[in-house]
Amino acid sequence: MKNIAVIGAGTMGNGIAHTSAQSGFKVNLIDISDASLKRGLDTISRNLDRMVAKEKITDADKNTTLGNITTFTDTKEGIKNVDLVVEAATENLDLKLKIFKQLDEFAPKNAILATNTSSISITQIAAVTSRPDQIIGMHFMNPVPIMKLVEIIKGYNTTDEVTNTIMQLSKTLGKEPVEVNDYPGFVANRILMPMLNESIETLYNGVAGVQEIDTVMKLGMAHPMGPLQLADFIGLDVCLSILNVMYNGFKNPKYAPCPLLVNMVNAGKLGVKSGEGFYDYSESKKAEKVSTQFLK
Repeated sequence: MKNIAVIGAGTMGNGIAHTSAQSGFKVNLIDISDASLKRGLDTISRNLDRMVAKEKITDADKNTTLGNITTFTDTKEGIKNVDLVVEAATENLDLKLKIFKQLDEFAPKNAILATNTSSISITQIAAVTSRPDQIIGMHFMNPVPIMKLVEIIKGYNTTDEVTNTIMQLSKTLGKEPVEVNDYPGFVANRILMPMLNESIETLYNGVAGVQEIDTVMKLGMAHPMGPLQLADFIGLDVCLSILNVMYNGFKNPKYAPCPLLVNMVNAGKLGVKSGEGFYDYSESKKAEKVSTQFLK
């Protein structure tokens, strides 16, 4: 396996492209616009600069990594000669099904098609293709260049050969792959999201404020980041989407998203990506606690 295509140049996609290119793979980074691809490449370049500054890599390493990445706005052209495609689009079922129908049509017949979904059924995605045995989940953690874990999720029809290939590839990328089964939320988010949701419920019910909740979890539970700040970092829209997948998948009210989370997403307060969530990330505020307008 030498050539990898990554669908999506956003937070996860550019991180997967960065890691793959730095590991020596030729990477085709694909998105719908040149502007999106430029933002993705700029992010990769800045992250490589940080590694150079910390003396983890050299300038030559940076240039080699960037040289391994080619950008495309044409999906058909970008995947025609690859061994693996990793889809890293928005966590939306309809969008992913549409993408995988295209990938199945245009990718080489022997290519493995992987999704970076954090919660959606691999089996359901595979069902819209003619190669369900070659569909697998590769759930990277954010930020991809730093975090070691990759959840490897087999669909109902995914072969052991494909699974073993992706497990070994993940190790080549410097990651620690963990095989898990195909149920909503897998392992990471099945445990994490209810905790974040309960933290939001605790705020919603007036038990404590944003900073107080985060301080309790950081100092009392030795978490490096408080749950509300972590939710902001992940993206409140992403948290809501994952909770909805689990709620719909299990029909269990314990996964129902907190009304406060729903209101904030509807208001466009998505966390770091929008400049405001439970904290204010504008240049003048630098992650200070936001007002409690949504609690009224």
